[in-house]
Amino acid sequence: MAYLWIALGAVVGASARYFLGGFIAKILPSSFPYGTLIINITGSLLLGFFLAWTSERVLMDPRWRLLIAIGFCGSYTTFSSYAFETFALVEQGQWLLMGLNISASNLLCLVSVLAGAVLARSL
Repeated sequence: MAYLWIALGAVVGASARYFLGGFIAKILPSSFPYGTLIINITGSLLLGFFLAWTSERVLMDPRWRLLIAIGFCGSYTTFSSYAFETFALVEQGQWLLMGLNISASNLLCLVSVLAGAVLARSL
């Protein structure tokens, strides 16, 4: 039964990732992987909020963790895309953009997890 909860969350997370990635690609320049960065930041914020909130503020059925943390966030965030896009920037000789992508993704996603946890703890 756990696999069903994870799968349900994964379907929604992957669909949200596909939709948001396409939307961002239409409104921002394609020279930098903004979509992946924004998806990783928002996914990190959601995961930090959800795990802190459900661990410290409310008692929830464990299936919600399977659905949201593992299923949704696991398929919504795009670490493999981040790694490949960073590799592509290296291959293109875009060293500055590569460094920016690594720095921004790691720093902003860590800050987003912390922000999510702080937000959850303030409720």
